[in-house]
Amino acid sequence: MKIGCRNRITVLLTFAAVASGCATSNLGYLTGQNEARAEVLATGNQFYDAAGVYIGLATQVTGPERDRLTLLAVEQWLLAGDGRRARNALSQVERPSNGELLWLWMADAAALLLWEGNHSGALLLLDPLTKETLPDSHRARVDALLADSWFQKGEPLRAVHLYLRRESRLNDLDTISSGHIRLWAQLRVVDVQMLREAAEIADDPIARGWLALAAIANSTGQRGIGWRNGVARWQVANRNHPARNILSDLSVPEDSLLNYPRQIALLLPLSGDNGAAGNAIKNGFLGAYFAAVGGIENRQIIRAYDVNVEGGVQSAYALGMEEGADFFVGPLLRQNVAKLGSKEALPVPVLSLNYLADGWMVPPGLYQFSLSPEDEAAAVATRALDDHKFHAVALVPANEWGRRVQTAFATQFEKVDGTVLDYSNYEPLAQDFSFEIEALMGLSDSVERYQRLRTNIGRPLQFDPRRRQDIDFVFLAADSKVGRLIKSQLKFHYSGALPVYSTSFIFSMDGKSDSDLNGVMFADAPWVVAPPPWIADFPKAYGEYWPAERRLARLHAMGYDAYHIVGALFNARDGNIDEIPGATGHLFMHTDGRIHRRLAWAQFERGTPTPLPTKYERQRIFEELRPVNLKEAQFDR
Repeated sequence: MKIGCRNRITVLLTFAAVASGCATSNLGYLTGQNEARAEVLATGNQFYDAAGVYIGLATQVTGPERDRLTLLAVEQWLLAGDGRRARNALSQVERPSNGELLWLWMADAAALLLWEGNHSGALLLLDPLTKETLPDSHRARVDALLADSWFQKGEPLRAVHLYLRRESRLNDLDTISSGHIRLWAQLRVVDVQMLREAAEIADDPIARGWLALAAIANSTGQRGIGWRNGVARWQVANRNHPARNILSDLSVPEDSLLNYPRQIALLLPLSGDNGAAGNAIKNGFLGAYFAAVGGIENRQIIRAYDVNVEGGVQSAYALGMEEGADFFVGPLLRQNVAKLGSKEALPVPVLSLNYLADGWMVPPGLYQFSLSPEDEAAAVATRALDDHKFHAVALVPANEWGRRVQTAFATQFEKVDGTVLDYSNYEPLAQDFSFEIEALMGLSDSVERYQRLRTNIGRPLQFDPRRRQDIDFVFLAADSKVGRLIKSQLKFHYSGALPVYSTSFIFSMDGKSDSDLNGVMFADAPWVVAPPPWIADFPKAYGEYWPAERRLARLHAMGYDAYHIVGALFNARDGNIDEIPGATGHLFMHTDGRIHRRLAWAQFERGTPTPLPTKYERQRIFEELRPVNLKEAQFDR
């Protein structure tokens, strides 16, 4: 069993580099003003900017100094999760023969191999360094990368032993504490079954305790009764374990905070139109319930009501109240949400599975959760800006859905620093999008200029159309069928090198090859593209038990999240809930009662979505590290 998701690898690499205290700040190289500025940027987690300073300085010098600065830039790009730039820069540096440049080159090369999932290659590079006498800063980074290699290889017990041996050489309590934080962050991205198997064979009680606690955390997502009860049992068995300090910083709910609705009513379309969608949500909800009830003595009652029968949603709501429901989930369709939203108040709270129209007066007790395409379009804008792309063009369908996503994308993109240069609407049933692409890319203007020049000269000229050069990327709102055509036609129209960002709509899961979409980046639910450890087995299991619902996987994830949102809302004392790491994204609530999502990201490679790291994941790591002085936090001093 391997940790194969690239976003998990990036989390480990980022943590490994930070765990070394950032080698750039301890090598003694930062003597000039510009290098000092790069160090400040690196310490402030502005990795792209730091890399830009280093590579800019490298272009001004030659020889070993150029190589040194380039290697420092490689380190920063790896910290930023940009393996492509790191790989390109490292390819420009020949392997040094000895000394600190060799150590830095080998560490960068090993980190890049880990990024690519090649833990065996990383270990081959790092093993010779274990036999050398290295300065503390280099030793710290090498040790951290070694631990990452063993984690990635699927041997967490060996990685934990490496941490414990390193800790035995330390005397400084702050340094030991920072090592615990880093170890915990690495354990949190390991497969649950792998952790359990490692814990069973661990002879050292300290190593076994770390592995067992991580297995509890990863299987429960650190939430709910399963997490609380698991921690309680772990504490009895590990009374003096160093991880108890980690627990003091985590959210472990008290008994009084874990009141769950005794009876939940699902208001879903279970027959007729949208019946398949309603049943998929119900199956996802029940999956979350059965995964949680192991820690509940008095199990909940879950009742499903079909809103497509006589009486509709209002009748189903009334019947659920008569039968004792403490909380409602649904309805799914916006028109049915509006029927409940028209009430002045809802005696029993409701988590709807769609949003009311903007401007609607929301009655007390109504919360709204939706797999909103607007949220996804806004996520595209945020991701592009994070990737330092500030000039966009958009291709969206000529329908209401296209208008909504275009508006959401442009609003979010231009709210910060972005500029939408132009957009074009296409007919969703069309096969040829040449007219829209040529207009969007300025190719029509290029052809007109050529024709005028040929007329003036009076003879044919060699000519290749040239697209406008101020475009950083294309926002493409399309399903996979249309997306495959448009992506191919972009290439035909001299625009194939432009980055393309999209929403989850681009991945239709229709069983057809997505090779024509290679390179397209899109936002989606973690359940679909990068399942976290506590649901890693769910998508496959659902695909086996309900094969007819394979294309409805996002609705399984929605039902799963709805169960946990209900628990959070039922226990909300001040009307707010903590952010929830969910199957559809990281969930958070606005003051208007709407649940929004921070999504996972993927990119088509060889016709298959490959997970991409998100800025949020990197920020979460540094939030955990915030109490620690990164510049001084070393494994060794």
